Amino acid sequence: MPSPNNTDFSPSSFILSGTPGLEVARFWLAFPLCSMYLVAIVGNGAVVFIVKTELSLHAPMYFFLCMLAAVDLALSTSTMPRMLSYLWFDWREISFGACLLQVFLIHSLSTVESTVLLATAWDRYMAICHPLRHATILTNPMTAKIGLVAMARGMLFGLPFPLLILRLSFCGSNVLSHSYCLHQDIMNLACTSTTANVVYGLTAILLVMGLDALLIALSYFMIIKAVLQLFSRKERVKAFSTCIANLCVVLAFYVPLIGLSVVHRFGKGLTPLVQVVMGDVYLLMPPLLNPIVYGARTKQIRRRILRWILHH
Repeated sequence: MPSPNNTDFSPSSFILSGTPGLEVARFWLAFPLCSMYLVAIVGNGAVVFIVKTELSLHAPMYFFLCMLAAVDLALSTSTMPRMLSYLWFDWREISFGACLLQVFLIHSLSTVESTVLLATAWDRYMAICHPLRHATILTNPMTAKIGLVAMARGMLFGLPFPLLILRLSFCGSNVLSHSYCLHQDIMNLACTSTTANVVYGLTAILLVMGLDALLIALSYFMIIKAVLQLFSRKERVKAFSTCIANLCVVLAFYVPLIGLSVVHRFGKGLTPLVQVVMGDVYLLMPPLLNPIVYGARTKQIRRRILRWILHH
């Protein structure tokens, strides 16, 4: 390990922390986190399997749901096993290369998820506001192209984060405040200028998350406006019910993301535990809640799950 007396070095590894003030309870804290991870794996895996095998669900809305589930599987798996190994076995050291890979996966997969959420909002907008054009525009080949664009966009915006970290030099501590690697966390350990990291981080958030959130909000504004113009109360309730699950998933993704960004940039006076909790919520809540929300609100998926349970 590099000596703290060195003024300039590139560390071969980082030291994870992530439980300030909870070291005694760290072992037991891993059990609820592991349970949440298992629920996320089983739930999202079930969604992918059901959409893939049920021919009646081969439609854009369910393909987007399948994409979300696949991204949540990858996102949770890229962080949770390493987090649990730290909590249970005190494996605190993570290599520099593995840390950069984790940074890339977190940011690129978050971008993919944001893009797919935007696509689901557009799908609901077309289905409610332009129902006659929905089937001709949002075809299955178009859905596949949107999925490829989401992946390419994720890689494009995610790749600069580890590359910008590579140009930094570090001095003193190599201890991270989370139990996984985040760009902001690593950047705070650098002793050279992080202006490029800060500028790109803010630009990427505004161009990806900010723009997507704005377009999603605009889509739902147009949806609400169109629904309120319906004369039948029954039709209004039916139209709103098709969007509730999507809206819950959008909030589950963006609220923790915005909270974590605000805490990292403006919460210097807060206790470290607040940052840690916000970081864990950001990574765990969407994969955990998405299959539960869609399973509860989507009749076709709920029926397929109940049929599978009864037959086994």
